[in-house]
Amino acid sequence: MGIGASIFLIALGAIFAFAVQADLGWLNLGVVGWVLMLTGVVSLLTTLYFWNRGRRTVVATPVRENRVVADRVVPVQGVPVQGEPVVQEYREVRRPRRTV
Repeated sequence: MGIGASIFLIALGAIFAFAVQADLGWLNLGVVGWVLMLTGVVSLLTTLYFWNRGRRTVVATPVRENRVVADRVVPVQGVPVQGEPVVQEYREVRRPRRTV
């Protein structure tokens, strides 16, 4: 059930529980309203839980990569993946010479 259906059940249950004052004898609309509101809240929480669970992203990072920041080399630490060969890379960045 989606978010829209959950909110609809909560609203319909609130109408039955608080706004309708009918006496059907065999059916208590107040209890029906509370059951619908509870069902809507549980459905809403379940939907939000599964939506959040599916949005996690795993990003693979290299084992070690050197980056040049303001004329100095800064190593970036990473977590090695088991079964993958460890590759180390060295980069040297030189500024072009000035010509006069």
